[in-house]
Amino acid sequence: MVKNLFISAIPQEKTENNKGSAEFQIWNFTKRIRRLTSHLELHKKDYLSRRGLRKILGKRQRLLAYLSNQNRVRYKELIGQLNIQEQKIC
Repeated sequence: MVKNLFISAIPQEKTENNKGSAEFQIWNFTKRIRRLTSHLELHKKDYLSRRGLRKILGKRQRLLAYLSNQNRVRYKELIGQLNIQEQKIC
């Protein structure tokens, strides 16, 4: 399963505790964002899914800001693995 592969890729103390980590949550939000984006390409007038996408984007942005403040190296590695743009930190 894809989740299990990603959990093993994140180095932390215990694998059962990884599901609450910021990296795993960002990865999970990124997966949902990509799925919703492809859905919205087909269904342009699905405004409820568009609203959900905006909420998920905001949550991911807050988690990325938290991670960049806590550990810049882990942040850089994660955005490299997920192939997402670096956010501007105010």
